[in-house]
Amino acid sequence: MVMALGTFMCFAALDTSAKYLVTAGYAAVFVVWCRFFSQAVLSFFAFQGWRRADMYRMKNVRLQVLRGLLLPGTTMFNFLALRDLQLAQTVTIFLTVPMIVTALAGPLLGEWAGPRRWAAIMVGFIGVLFVVRPGTEVFSLPIVWAILATITHSLYAILTRKLARQETQVSLVFYSCIFATVLLAPPALAYGQLPETIFGFVLLAGLGVFGMTGHTLLVKASSIASASKLAPFVYSQLLWMTALGFIVFGDVPDGWTLIGASIICGSGFYIMNRERQIARQARKLAAAS
Repeated sequence: MVMALGTFMCFAALDTSAKYLVTAGYAAVFVVWCRFFSQAVLSFFAFQGWRRADMYRMKNVRLQVLRGLLLPGTTMFNFLALRDLQLAQTVTIFLTVPMIVTALAGPLLGEWAGPRRWAAIMVGFIGVLFVVRPGTEVFSLPIVWAILATITHSLYAILTRKLARQETQVSLVFYSCIFATVLLAPPALAYGQLPETIFGFVLLAGLGVFGMTGHTLLVKASSIASASKLAPFVYSQLLWMTALGFIVFGDVPDGWTLIGASIICGSGFYIMNRERQIARQARKLAAAS
């Protein structure tokens, strides 16, 4: 539980640092590149890349490359959204990822959702409407960026689930940042600028530290507890983001965002509980047979 809470605190700190940097005038593509470059360097040394051949091994090159492109796409869309939206707004929209994954897992993985989970998905999307409010001035380009980040991350999560059955864990972590580092290097170096203060350097380097630490804690927590026990802690990120948004930027989410967040969290908890029940029933049937 402590590791799971630490995971999403790191992810919240990552988004807060990114918002600070892009609102300070740094190009979003440069901030994204720094995030993945620093994580690639940390991953290389943390996994002792000079002595681990499994770190570079790929069994499904096509899907590994596609997954490696989806993650920087998610980060880019998210950072563009953070430039204008409150942290609480972006994370509320982002919390629909479990619902989108549940919806897409059927046609893409053969893991079909039942009518109860589909009903919860529909309720969750009603919560999104409270946040994005289409047809009003709230529904703007930054909202579109946040929605695109949610969609690309959902596809990334599905590919991760699929590849986890055939690829090594270290290769999934390493390639998720190395593809972004190489791909974004030309535009990042063209539009990037060196920080003028030590604090700027610390924030840019901290992007990779927060990302690497968060993923490491999540992996360690997953090795101790089941996914169903850890899943609800994703919603703690809403608390971290709201608190950091207020402390750093003085942002207070409006009532519509809070209502939408409550609906989305309730729907997500129901889906997770339902999937836990189905998994428990499947284990009982397997044991009986």
